[in-house]
Amino acid sequence: MIFIVAKWPIKPEFADQWPELVADFTAATRAEAGNKWFEWSRSLEDPNTYVLVEAFDDDAAEAHVTSAHFTTATTDLPKYLQRTPDIVNFSLDQDVWSELGEMSVD
Repeated sequence: MIFIVAKWPIKPEFADQWPELVADFTAATRAEAGNKWFEWSRSLEDPNTYVLVEAFDDDAAEAHVTSAHFTTATTDLPKYLQRTPDIVNFSLDQDVWSELGEMSVD
């Protein structure tokens, strides 16, 4: 799978509205064939930063970045950003989350 984490630095005046601003993009991405997850979280250290954790089947990522909703997002969302988001991107030989063994709950 392709595993991606991106930090989105949102302009302060739009930070509280961010979940609504990306709602259509989020729903469309989650509905894509090959999308495993697409989850937003707000940073505890910087309330103007959202962290996006997403994963796709290896052959699904290209369809995502060439989709109409992705193209719309690349046009519409930058006006809400302080700067270009940071990203890490990995190909992994697994398809699901692993358990954190050190925090095992019985």
